[in-house]
Amino acid sequence: MSDQPTTVARPATPMAQQIAEHETLLDKIRNMSPAMKAGQLTFFILTNVVMNGVIGYLLIDGFFDGKWYDFRDLGIGVGKLGIYLDGLGAGPWLAYWVTALIGALGIISFVGGVLLIGSWVERRMLARFQIRRGPNRVGPFGLLQPIADALKLLQKEVLIPRGADRFLYFLPPVLIFIPAILAWGPVPWNVHMTYLDVNVGVLYVIAITSLGVLAIFIAGWSSNNHYALLGAMRTVAMMISYEIPASLSLLTVVLLTGSLRLSEIVQWQADHNTWLIFLLPFAAFTFFFASTAEINRTPIDIAEAESEIVAGYHTEYSGMKAGLFLAVELGNAMVVGALVATLFLGGYTAFGLQEWVPGYLILFAKIGFIYFILIWLRATLPRFRLDQLMKYAWKFLIPISIANIGIVAVEVSILARWDVEGIISLGTFGIINLIITVFMVRGWARAIGYGSGPEAAARPTLTTALGGLKAVERVGS
Repeated sequence: MSDQPTTVARPATPMAQQIAEHETLLDKIRNMSPAMKAGQLTFFILTNVVMNGVIGYLLIDGFFDGKWYDFRDLGIGVGKLGIYLDGLGAGPWLAYWVTALIGALGIISFVGGVLLIGSWVERRMLARFQIRRGPNRVGPFGLLQPIADALKLLQKEVLIPRGADRFLYFLPPVLIFIPAILAWGPVPWNVHMTYLDVNVGVLYVIAITSLGVLAIFIAGWSSNNHYALLGAMRTVAMMISYEIPASLSLLTVVLLTGSLRLSEIVQWQADHNTWLIFLLPFAAFTFFFASTAEINRTPIDIAEAESEIVAGYHTEYSGMKAGLFLAVELGNAMVVGALVATLFLGGYTAFGLQEWVPGYLILFAKIGFIYFILIWLRATLPRFRLDQLMKYAWKFLIPISIANIGIVAVEVSILARWDVEGIISLGTFGIINLIITVFMVRGWARAIGYGSGPEAAARPTLTTALGGLKAVERVGS
């Protein structure tokens, strides 16, 4: 054994040294005395027990049922406000506009709050995946980093390319947010918390989410830059291609539930005590993957690839205009989470839990789970090439989605005539669909040339025919 003292490696930079010396929350908890830990834990447990006991007693007693202060469904209070305003004799327009503004303010506030804190959450989670700290310098735990980023972007100079169409150049950063806001209209947050409860909600979602294509094309064309135009055309081609399988997957949902209204689709899942993801697994996967491609979310963000020379359709945008293009990605991710949760995960319902827990909190938890999956994919998978994505849409997803529609249509007609308990019929329905999905995916993949066994990697042509290995062999000989 050597008696020489071991030397501790110093951090490479002053910032790294400060980070190493910074006491984390876990360190603070570990350094507490046992008495302080026990006291805080006891206070936390007692507070939660008392609060949950009081709320549980009031819910069982029916104190909140149907009242304007029923915090489980905020739409009841807004509805009673509308009835009160109607009774003032000012005409129906007053109640209509006041309630509409309250609902719109609620949606915009939610989206704005998500955009403000969501970037911090994503950067911190990506840092965890990549074994680093993430934002931690500005404010406690780096919580003020999004505000600092926004202030930095606002101070940057806004450059306009020479020869660009100034009017059309300024429109896309605003236009691209319109679908991200309007898509929340038919999403039900609870029984009485739907801003736009239209009977064609599924068609409305498909139409609204398709508008982003126009903003992207205008951004690329108005920049007077060939690289931006080519990037816009590439992105538009991908988005239009994946709108087809996404729409086909929603058609199976409509066939099974018998309704285009999102609130009725959620209610159908609540009435049958099941989620459509168990009954329509391939439709759920197709909609999720296609929606991820439509919003240009990593690993399918063809518009902005680190391996590319340019950023795509927003190459010529700088300052806050470029920041808006980046922020809308987060807003679209939340919209995808809301639609997936509503259509395939029961929405605001959770097998009766919505009677105790506010439905909007349940929906928010499901949206957060979907968003976590998106971050997980971003941190894990490499970026796909454009040709891979286009082939996957046209050769794989679309043919199987069409076949899946025919299968679900036959199954729905059988269910309508099968007079048995719902748990038997729907359970059989889900098991059969899962088996069909596995065999259909494997069979079609082999039919179009994708095998499941290991394949020998082919050497690149440039290294085998035009130098590289050939040159090395000549040198060695």
